Amino acid sequence: MSLPSLYPFVHYADPESALRFLKQAFGCEERVVYRKPDGAIAHVELTLGHGLVMFGGAEGGRLKMAASKDVPLKNQGIYVVVTDPDALYARAKAAGAAIAMELHDTDYGSRDFSALDPEGNVWSFGTYQPLAVPPPKG
Repeated sequence: MSLPSLYPFVHYADPESALRFLKQAFGCEERVVYRKPDGAIAHVELTLGHGLVMFGGAEGGRLKMAASKDVPLKNQGIYVVVTDPDALYARAKAAGAAIAMELHDTDYGSRDFSALDPEGNVWSFGTYQPLAVPPPKG
C-alpha cells in the first residue's frame, strides 16, 4: 500500500473547539494530539476514512499564518469522500454545523454537501472519488 503524499492543514484561533467540533459534527477521529508544556494544542492529526487533516493554533509559529476566522474570504476547502453523505449531513446539522451547500446530486454522479466549521473553513463531502475516475484524454 502506498501512503498518501498530500495532507491538508489549517490553523485555528481556538484549536480546542475545532477539535471537539470536527469529531462531533464530521466524525473525525484523533490520530494524535501534541500539546505544549502548558497543555495548549500544538499539532493535531485527525483521520476521516482513509484521509488525514492536520491543524494547530494560529499563535504565530514559523509560517506566520492567520487563523482561518481572521481571513474574511476563503479560496480553499477540504473535500472528503464519504459513503453515506445523507447520514453525515444529518450528523453535521445536528451538531450545529452551518450548511454552505445543501445536500444534492451532481450532474457527474456524486451526492454532495458542504458545511463550515466554527471558524469558517469549507468542508465538502461527497461520493465522488477523484482517483477512481480516469482523467480525460487530451
